[in-house]
Amino acid sequence: MKRNKKIVSKQRSLVAFYNPKSTTAEQYRTIRTNIDFSQVSGDLKTIMVSSSGPGEGKSTTAANIAIVMAQQGKNVLLIDADLRKPTMHYTFRVGNIDGLTTLLTKKATFDEAVQKTEVDNLYLLTSGPIPPNPAELLSSAAMSSFLKHALTLFDTVIIDTPPVLAVTDAQILASLCDGTVLVVRSRTTEKEAAIKAKELLLKAKAKILGVVLNAKPVNKSDGYYYYYYGND
Repeated sequence: MKRNKKIVSKQRSLVAFYNPKSTTAEQYRTIRTNIDFSQVSGDLKTIMVSSSGPGEGKSTTAANIAIVMAQQGKNVLLIDADLRKPTMHYTFRVGNIDGLTTLLTKKATFDEAVQKTEVDNLYLLTSGPIPPNPAELLSSAAMSSFLKHALTLFDTVIIDTPPVLAVTDAQILASLCDGTVLVVRSRTTEKEAAIKAKELLLKAKAKILGVVLNAKPVNKSDGYYYYYYGND
């Protein structure tokens, strides 16, 4: 009997939930531990996840970091702030009629826009309809006010953003977050692109917590791992 392709894809994307004993899920827990150790200089309540370019795994990484933090007992809000090519509603297979854009434009309330996921303690705010002015929405007073309100209800807020080099959205959000995780993909991300992304984030006064090296082949039997490298 063939399994539904959408379900298989979802289980692969949300590996920390569907296959928590896997090596990949363990690597996400390692990322969580490294983020926890980064909090010695202050609380990290808002964490942004981005990449230099598309297709590097930032959204999958953001979703799984959110899952392992929720599994730790924290109340976590995962926000899809990629208002140009959102994917979280596909990953979690939920609706996207209301979301961040309808919340910021006061077309939906917080309770109407935020959805409970099947993961205990994890809530999702999808992108909502794609707007004509993503950067303006993300840099608005409404966005800043919303994040402050969210932190009164959740222990941690994880934000998935567009790639750093594509548009200015990630730089805008980096200035609102306590920490940033940059995702690079083995054999895909160019070194110059990663360095440029880092420079732009630092210019936006982002606190870069570290880099996730995604999809690095280890050997034929072990498949693909996720590694975390601190910002030394």
